[in-house]
Amino acid sequence: MKKCKRCSKPATLHITEIHSGNAVAIHLCEVCAREYMDEDGDSVGDDPAAELAAKLEALVSGNDDEAQIRCTECGISFGEFREQGRLGCPNCYEDFRDELMPLLENIHEEATHKGKRPVRSPGQTEDQYRLIQLRTEQREAIEREDYEAAARLRDEIATLEDGLFTR
Repeated sequence: MKKCKRCSKPATLHITEIHSGNAVAIHLCEVCAREYMDEDGDSVGDDPAAELAAKLEALVSGNDDEAQIRCTECGISFGEFREQGRLGCPNCYEDFRDELMPLLENIHEEATHKGKRPVRSPGQTEDQYRLIQLRTEQREAIEREDYEAAARLRDEIATLEDGLFTR
């Protein structure tokens, strides 16, 4: 899905202009498109098509610093990312961090992924995770030759396993 050139909302107006033999795509959301059409810019005349062309030219020719930022690894610009909706490599997340954070917060209302737990048996998943933790701790206790802690962990593992497998 294309994003608006001015904000991060989904674009609903897609315009392709030909400038010096190059096709330039402009994507605007409904709000930005209305603002764009209502702006008092250089008036070309009474011809609405000419007025639209002048406004599109102003939008396209605007030197957007955000679009000029490039990834140090893959070379994709932030403007290209906004048009394609895809980053070029994992390093893009770091290079575009300042630009991506507001987009993520706007789209997801959060910038941190908290994940989800399965609906079918959330308690069992937590118990399985705890069991893995306990076994790791027990292994480490044995390596340290702390046999009292290893025995205590063994008993805790047995209790947890009994609860898991009797459900």
